[in-house]
Formats: sequence, structure tokens, C-alpha cells
Amino acid sequence: MIDISTLENWQTVTDRDAITRTFVFQDFKQAFAFMTQCALKAEQMDHHPEWFNVYNKVEVTLTTHDTGGVSDKDIMLAKYMNELA
Repeated sequence: MIDISTLENWQTVTDRDAITRTFVFQDFKQAFAFMTQCALKAEQMDHHPEWFNVYNKVEVTLTTHDTGGVSDKDIMLAKYMNELA
């Protein structure tokens, strides 16, 4: 498994090889703007997050299905999300 200790606020998922983080914003508009920017980056990377949004919260889970677990793509996207947030 890849070391995620350098990823601020990300945790490993207990029952699978994945990482997760919940982002909290001031309101829905900011949460949706974050998701939009992340979606564009994810499409560019051909790597798409599992995510769930309610109002100002965006829960993200990253794993690389092709490799069956966390890969460099997940780390790169997680770092991008951290910088964007």
C-alpha cells in the first residue's frame, strides 16, 4: 500500500484499499465549485473519484480500480484536491 502520511486530512478506508477525506465549505455553491474543478482535473487524468455531496460537505473516496487499490493517481488527485480546497 502507498504511504499517505504526506496527505493532510486523508485517511485509509477500513474495509478496502482506498483513501478518504471529507471537505467542508461555507455553502453549497463553494462545495459545487470544488466538485466542478475536481471533475475537470479527474477527467484530464482519466481518474474519477467516488464522492457524495450534501449541502456544504463533499465526501471523497479514491482508489484505482484497474490496480485494485491506492495508486499514484490517487495520491496526485488527493494532493490536487487539498490544494484546491
